[in-house]
Amino acid sequence: MPYSTSSETIEKLAAEIGDNVYIDVAKWHLYLREAHLHTILAEQLYPMLSQGVPSSDRVKSLLQSMTVSLGGGKRELPLADLIPDAAQRQLLQVLEDFHE
Repeated sequence: MPYSTSSETIEKLAAEIGDNVYIDVAKWHLYLREAHLHTILAEQLYPMLSQGVPSSDRVKSLLQSMTVSLGGGKRELPLADLIPDAAQRQLLQVLEDFHE
């Protein structure tokens, strides 16, 4: 992670997450950048990277704890329920690549 400041690093991580990870809505891929979820997720993941690449279970636990408001706040779902397994694996790959 050869970046100069933590905010710059978080921005770079957020960009990678936003471009590579999506939620699935009726077989439509909404990338986290478009859903404005990439930065908040990067802010939560960045501290974990100081201890190495987080485990799949740790990332899933984080995604489970983050809720997304749907239908103008009528319902909230865990982010883990909206990101399909393939995109969760892509998130882990982004974290591995970013950590190097």
